[in-house]
Amino acid sequence: MPSKKLQVTSDKSRVKTTKAVTVGKTVATKKNTAGLTVDVYDTRGKVVEKMHLPKDIFGVDVNQQLIAQAVRVYLANKRQGTVSTKTRGEVTGSTRKIYRQKGTGRARHGSIRAPIFVHGGLVFGPKPRDYSMKFPKKMRKAALASALSDKLTKGQIIVLSGLAKIEPKTKAMVAVFEMLSFPEKNTKVMLVVGKETAHVIRAARNIEGVMYTAPQMMTTYDVMNHNAIVFMKETIEDLIKRFAGEKN
Repeated sequence: MPSKKLQVTSDKSRVKTTKAVTVGKTVATKKNTAGLTVDVYDTRGKVVEKMHLPKDIFGVDVNQQLIAQAVRVYLANKRQGTVSTKTRGEVTGSTRKIYRQKGTGRARHGSIRAPIFVHGGLVFGPKPRDYSMKFPKKMRKAALASALSDKLTKGQIIVLSGLAKIEPKTKAMVAVFEMLSFPEKNTKVMLVVGKETAHVIRAARNIEGVMYTAPQMMTTYDVMNHNAIVFMKETIEDLIKRFAGEKN
């Protein structure tokens, strides 16, 4: 089945300015318009309606440096920092001098626990530490908006209607994804689900390369780590409420 490319259209036919946004080795064209609309697909892959998307979430200028900073902070905060090694004062072993200082023809040593010996202590080994970094809410919100705008510009955001009525079976969700015909092979999909959608999660959780999350739990790292973002139609409103709450 030929792949479907999502078309992002403007509420106004007249385009004010056009900017080229460099994304890695590809160049995407971004239009600064008064509003954004996107096609809404049903579970059969057909366009059923148009939906307005807020420009302050899906139409901001892409800040690649801010996105990179958000990803770095996210990965740093996931590190536990619990690794620990023992020094020569902490390993098990006798403290006596292993042989006399002179007359043996060998190098002088004072302890069997010295780092030069097997089972001795470790010099400058890792110790428990805190890797966490702080990231202000405004910057976190701006980074997520930049990531979502970047994905929309590339046509990697899909809005689905009627997914709440799907059967809680893996084959049902696989059929939906086949109808959508993602443009790339081995596509990593992030499925954004709403409330009371346990059957949707059950249908998607066993599919390789598919991750599910709620609008309140979306991170910049998750968005950039997937090349297809599938929103249930109901979750767009939840995402708008999240941004409005963070702004307040």
